[in-house]
Amino acid sequence: MITELRSVRELGSACDDDDLVMWAAQGLTGAGRAWALGDAVVAGSPDISRRDRLAVWGDASCAVELVRHALGELGPSYRPLGEVELMGAVTAKLDGVDEAGRFSWMSLPAAAPAAALASVRSPVSGEGDEVGWVEAEGEVAALLAAAAPHSYAVPGAAGVSRWAGVRVDGVIAAVAADAWSAPTVGLLAGVATTSAFRGRGLAERVCRWLSLELVAAYGRAALMVDDVNAAAIGVYERIGYRRRPVMAAHVAP
Repeated sequence: MITELRSVRELGSACDDDDLVMWAAQGLTGAGRAWALGDAVVAGSPDISRRDRLAVWGDASCAVELVRHALGELGPSYRPLGEVELMGAVTAKLDGVDEAGRFSWMSLPAAAPAAALASVRSPVSGEGDEVGWVEAEGEVAALLAAAAPHSYAVPGAAGVSRWAGVRVDGVIAAVAADAWSAPTVGLLAGVATTSAFRGRGLAERVCRWLSLELVAAYGRAALMVDDVNAAAIGVYERIGYRRRPVMAAHVAP
């Protein structure tokens, strides 16, 4: 029997506190909803990281029924996502639900090595100012427009909370955002470096600093990254993030 989960505690117990599911639920506030069946759980919220998303976890046979039920409740705009093998089984058994793409979900637990995070306390080779919160959103927007025009996170977008960055000679050189975070999972997004300052490790400094802030605020941090972006994956792995390949699906027109 499919059961709707109505509290974060219920959800965490049902999904073994899986960070992707806990993030997608967004604290089960607002329009966030979650269901369980057997050893499977789905949880979803609208407009998180620019999509209506439905995280899928657990036993494949039960997950198929849960995804079918959730899409009936939430509507066809929701995109199921989960580990590649699980989502392969789900899409194979659900007519009209097809693969939309693959990428990696990376997470950083509170128990991340202290040394990996603490290194942000000092500038690399004395270059640049200290990393901190950036209030000048116009500068951030200009940097993103030039260096990362396809970034999902932009200043002023719903769910994008705050920006971290570093300046070099007074010019903002690299940024990253706390965006679409859930009560127990902070999400790092919108990472970008001005072209003139690339190759100096500035984005890594910003990501390390922001990761530390996210873990302190939410208990853990996470991010999404394209599998082809080997350089970014290497940076995140050096910080301590653990990689999980995932597949997203969508309801075919």
